[in-house]
Amino acid sequence: MGIFEPYRAIGYITAGVPFSVQRLGTETFVAVAVGKAFQVYNCAKLSLVLVGPQLPKKIRALASYREYTFAAYGSDIGVFKRAHQVATWSRHTAKVCLLLLFGEHILSVDVDGNVYIWAFKGMNENLSPVGHVLLDSNFSPSCIMHPDTYLNKVILGSQEGPLQLWNISTKTKLYEFKGWNSSVCSCVSSPALDVVAIGCADGKIHVHNIRYDEELVTFSHSMRGSVTALSFSTDGQPLLASGSSSGVVSIWNLEKRRLQSVIRDAHDGSIISLHFFANEPVLMSSSADNSIKMWIFDTSDGDPRLLRFRSGHSAPPLCIRFYANGRHILSAGQDRAFRLFSVVQDQQSRELSQRHVSKRAKKLKLKEEEIKLNPVIAFDVAEIRERDWCNIVTSHMDTPQAYVWRLQNFVIGEHILRPCPDNPTPVKACTISACGNFAILGTAGGWIERFNLQSGISRGSYIDQLEGTNRAHDGEVVGVACDSTNTLMISAGYAGDVKVWDFKGRELKSRWEIGSSLVKISYHRLNGLLATVADDFIIRLFDAVALRMVRKFEGHTDRITDLCFSEDGKWLLSSSMDGSLRIWDIILARQVDAVYVDVSITALSLSPNMDILATTHVDQNGVYLWVNQSMFSGGSDINLYASGKEVVTVKLPSVSSVEDSRVEDANEPTIRHSVSKDVPSFKPLLEQIPDLVTLSLLPKSQWQGLINLDIIKVRNKPVEPPKKPEKAPFFLPSIPSLSGEILFKPSEMSDKGDMKADEEKSKITPEVPSTQFLQLLHSCSEAKNFSPFTAYIKGLSPSTLDLEIRMLQIIDDGDDDADGDDLQDVDKRRELHSIELLMDYFTHEISCRSNFEFVQALVRLFLKIHGETIRRQSVLQNKAKQLTVLVTFMYIIAREDVIDGKVSWILSSRLLYRSCGFWSIGTGIIPGLDWPVQPV
Repeated sequence: MGIFEPYRAIGYITAGVPFSVQRLGTETFVAVAVGKAFQVYNCAKLSLVLVGPQLPKKIRALASYREYTFAAYGSDIGVFKRAHQVATWSRHTAKVCLLLLFGEHILSVDVDGNVYIWAFKGMNENLSPVGHVLLDSNFSPSCIMHPDTYLNKVILGSQEGPLQLWNISTKTKLYEFKGWNSSVCSCVSSPALDVVAIGCADGKIHVHNIRYDEELVTFSHSMRGSVTALSFSTDGQPLLASGSSSGVVSIWNLEKRRLQSVIRDAHDGSIISLHFFANEPVLMSSSADNSIKMWIFDTSDGDPRLLRFRSGHSAPPLCIRFYANGRHILSAGQDRAFRLFSVVQDQQSRELSQRHVSKRAKKLKLKEEEIKLNPVIAFDVAEIRERDWCNIVTSHMDTPQAYVWRLQNFVIGEHILRPCPDNPTPVKACTISACGNFAILGTAGGWIERFNLQSGISRGSYIDQLEGTNRAHDGEVVGVACDSTNTLMISAGYAGDVKVWDFKGRELKSRWEIGSSLVKISYHRLNGLLATVADDFIIRLFDAVALRMVRKFEGHTDRITDLCFSEDGKWLLSSSMDGSLRIWDIILARQVDAVYVDVSITALSLSPNMDILATTHVDQNGVYLWVNQSMFSGGSDINLYASGKEVVTVKLPSVSSVEDSRVEDANEPTIRHSVSKDVPSFKPLLEQIPDLVTLSLLPKSQWQGLINLDIIKVRNKPVEPPKKPEKAPFFLPSIPSLSGEILFKPSEMSDKGDMKADEEKSKITPEVPSTQFLQLLHSCSEAKNFSPFTAYIKGLSPSTLDLEIRMLQIIDDGDDDADGDDLQDVDKRRELHSIELLMDYFTHEISCRSNFEFVQALVRLFLKIHGETIRRQSVLQNKAKQLTVLVTFMYIIAREDVIDGKVSWILSSRLLYRSCGFWSIGTGIIPGLDWPVQPV
């Protein structure tokens, strides 16, 4: 088990498996395969409807009927009703490659030529096939289809070229078509009787009459490649759509027997499947480039135009970054696309526009890929100026200029930043200042220049006079960064030199040498730490202000691909080509967790809330999400999940989130011992460190709810009082209880003698605590160990805890004018005993300096309810004075720490003194108390 567990993958639209279209009511749905899972889209807006479960193997074929989806994986066929698997058909001994919906049956074909017939109606009673056909040994099936009006008959195409007509009912081969000396890649039935279209690997389309075995017309693709998909129009227009392995969709006019139009840049990869919607001039296409597109034929010249589409990266992403407080992810891939993925709603994902790429490509007669910018190798984003001007800057592969983007409009900006126009070299590094006004670029020639993002004008360059070459570094600039106040600018060169510059004056302030070639840097603006990655696989942390190395992390055994800081600056995450993802604790200078995946991580990014980690991997087109277990589970201690110096082997997240995604199905995770011996082992911190306070690590809302509970109740008060039902249902008379158990009212006819006996007994024996709250308080007080009591009250909700404390309230405190009545003995006033024990608990917790913020909020609530009782009772006043002395002593020590400058956490509050000399807390915490916090 690790801190980050696999969650799900985003950015996957479709894979290289033909889709299956099914009409349900008035809506049309399409099922597509995505690796080991399938997804169903509503064709009205191509919105994602559901995601199927993760299967053991990749899906090779799909079919659908109403709410049922049939998926072939390996040698098995899974039957799903919506997203739930209801049956598994297992009879094949080889991989199933084809599925066909055939009336009330499903035909499955494997690579060995076995055809099984399955009845999916009444499959709960019988999971065996109802029929079996064995094809010839020299016949390798490549496609299957059912000719219209041909009862119980199917046509199978082969890789060898011939086609065969089979009667499934009698299991006999009726006829064999010789073919055209080319592999059959696709075949489809036409609206006309006895006519089918057959696509071959040589790029030819044969429209054939199977009744007379005569060829009607032959079309040939001008582009090289096989015909991978075919579809006939059914809206009255005599059109045939064909897709090729080169990504071109051709539209053929059957009446005129000629080519009508060509969509040259329909897809960037091979066309997998085509489908004309019934009685609609709409064509749907899918491709191996991870996209689905819908084309509509509504123009005057008959050419199709793009109606709607869903797409992801067609090539692996190179760099990613969280945006908008973790709700979106910016991703740049090798496919020259710059995309924005939504973590919350998949339909909001989109590609940032590069301004009229399709029109320019059509005008210049070039491919869209040739018009697009080169792949992005580095980018930076600033959210502060999103509504004002461009807030993203990107550097591209082998490009001597950088581009700016306006994320508010999802479009590329109008300015192009060209550093050092006299000697242009490719831009290798870029960053945006904390204010969002400036972009700093570093080039392969060692030049660093600053630009204004609003105007795109250069605002000066950084030159090291000692280099003697009028540039910042002697060699390539691998990274640039600037601090949060625009005071310092930090740059790193490939030669291993790190330099600190004055941001405004552009003068060199200091420099130091790493000792080896640098590959990458990462800077955290809040704590001023700079992480550097060298080619010796060692991560070094430098204090940019103190100008010295403060940490050194070793453990990776191959090239480090990426690293990032957590938002609070306590963790550093790094990935390597050795397949490991390691988490380093910066404060304690140790490795806290490491996971190993089969596919190496190329880029990573941690959300600002530290709840989700996003990664990209080698040869994977999607973005993978991992969840922080300490954020989404009951345990708040990361030591419960961290593996320390061990490396936990896990699988990649799937498209559908699953509970267990480890490599093996055992209860224990697979452990790989790390090669490095320099990573120290650690033990959980159990003892309190002197002069530090420990926080409870409870959610802020839980202990703040105690303070503001009255305000919350007023805000949540219903507008109208509840109305009494006209006919109230029958209920047994019961009384409320804190435990939630139903306690029935005692009968009025009970024995009066027993009641008198109980009253006499209650006078003799002390009152036993009736709730678990009081029972734990008394037992822990006797055992001098309040840990069980603390654990119990930390699990209570604010309203329940408020009710428990109010149950201790004393209604009758006596007359203020009496001399001796208010000084009653504790033994005579048993109701004061629990209050006294609760004050002892507060004294103990404050003296131990544990659960600090929670105890302070609890003390304030306690004083708000029982303050008047404490003022009246002398015994409770003595307890309060002891607590006052303790807190005052801690307050004085804290003030001394403030003078010495040893402050890392500020606690704000005020002290309220009452007439009796007792203190109470205004906001739950002591005023002006600055206390160093113990890391837990």
